[in-house]
Amino acid sequence: MDQADSSPPVPGAASALSGQPLARVVRDGVEYTILGTAHVSRASVAAVHELLQSETFDAVAVELCDSRYRAMRDPEAWRNLDLLQVIRQGKAGMVAANLALSAYQRRLAEQFGIEPGAEMKAATDLADEQQLPVWLIDREVGVTLKRAYRSVRFRDRLGIMSGLIASVFERGDIAEAEIEKLKEGDVLQSAFAEFAQQSESLYRSLISERDSYMSAKLREEAGKHTVRRVLVVIGAGHLAGIERELVAQQEDPATLAAALQTPPPAPRWPKWIGLGILALILGAIGYAFTQGVGFGALALRDWVLFTGCGAALGALAGGGHILSALTAFVVAPLKPFRPLVPSGAFSAAAEMWLHRPRVADFESLRDDVLQWQGWWRNRVSRTLLVFMFTNFGMIIGEYLAGIRILNRLL
Repeated sequence: MDQADSSPPVPGAASALSGQPLARVVRDGVEYTILGTAHVSRASVAAVHELLQSETFDAVAVELCDSRYRAMRDPEAWRNLDLLQVIRQGKAGMVAANLALSAYQRRLAEQFGIEPGAEMKAATDLADEQQLPVWLIDREVGVTLKRAYRSVRFRDRLGIMSGLIASVFERGDIAEAEIEKLKEGDVLQSAFAEFAQQSESLYRSLISERDSYMSAKLREEAGKHTVRRVLVVIGAGHLAGIERELVAQQEDPATLAAALQTPPPAPRWPKWIGLGILALILGAIGYAFTQGVGFGALALRDWVLFTGCGAALGALAGGGHILSALTAFVVAPLKPFRPLVPSGAFSAAAEMWLHRPRVADFESLRDDVLQWQGWWRNRVSRTLLVFMFTNFGMIIGEYLAGIRILNRLL
């Protein structure tokens, strides 16, 4: 029978395990020893060492996805970033979000003298020493952010973005309340703690969905291998959820994990509203020409100036070269002829051509983004800013042009 036992299994346990959140769950003949950790605690690292040295396990599962695992193993993996490919695939915003989270983690490391996730690294290192397989059971951080972003209202989306921006610009010590969140949860939960508390959808994407996903991955991996005992190292905030899910889940684990791994489709209404506004503005320009060539020329001039200047100012705000801003100015008014390619892609490409990122930029990227000035100083992060700010400026210019043109007609 499947069962859960949240009490420490060994009376008089070693001091490293005293007070540590620990549960044991038996499911389908496999015993899961679940250690809840604090991501900024040396005590959690010691608890991992104690368990792996005093007990025998057939595998070690950790709260890491493949990208976070590779980043932990190779902190300089950013140097292999194909920036042009990132821009082409529309992943610039996601890469910038990952950089912001990385900067937040580095600030924690500076404040507490221990890298967040040190207990995960200890678990994987000891597993390698003991030649135990390592199971990466967490969902990809990019998928989690996408599901979180797309599951909440527009107001909460602004909260997510402001949380990321605040993690870059705030330079004081991490607040005590956030540290307590890290003791109970993880970096994602801490970074968006305020909004996760207020939004059920955001909490579900960041926490409860991952509880279900990680439990399904544990069952899936156990079905692929002959194991009897598995050590599971996860943030303490996930312990109760995973313990509950391991006992209660009845769905096929592979099917459940695949469903939770798929980002929800982006809502279509923002795209249709944007296209509708663009069509309205272009229609207004066309109508202006029916009222006279001079009247139409004024409307066309407003479109070119507002969209071009908005995009160019955005490129400059991102730290772009004057020629990158000029590229943005020329390309932005041509949006009707390239609806699927954002203006920022052209200005970012120009910025890369003018200030090609050097090896040193990739090597110093993780350190530069710790300070907000570094985002503009480093050529890699600056290119991402040029891309995003150009698009933002273009959107503002488009709306201002529409207002100006419609006011002339009315």
